[in-house]
Amino acid sequence: MTHKRIVLKVPGLEHMHPIPLATRMGSLLVTGPISGKDPETGETGVDLESECALMFANLPRIMEAAGGSIDDIIKLSVWLEGDDKTHLNKEWLAMFPDVESRPVRHTFQNQDLPQNYRVQCEITAVFEDAKE
Repeated sequence: MTHKRIVLKVPGLEHMHPIPLATRMGSLLVTGPISGKDPETGETGVDLESECALMFANLPRIMEAAGGSIDDIIKLSVWLEGDDKTHLNKEWLAMFPDVESRPVRHTFQNQDLPQNYRVQCEITAVFEDAKE
């Protein structure tokens, strides 16, 4: 079975380079980097706490554009400046409070995030129905 690639767009979350924010093919969704950026203003959070909050606020926007919800996320890969996961874990637990129904997460330390971001993530999601 051949699936058509669907490029997702979320106003205010576009990348600077000619790379899609996210691509869905059949039941699989994969994103590029998702930042702690306000899609209305284009502004980045002023500190790690606000940047984590904005990044997590962008996840439902992307999942809705893909035709799903955060419940369809199976993995979150996170790149974090430094090793303090306090604010990351706060937002993680707020979005995924059920320990029996959380996606997996892998967090990498990265001091060289682009555009002075302090945190970025990527989503892998699987949908029950494949939309063409």
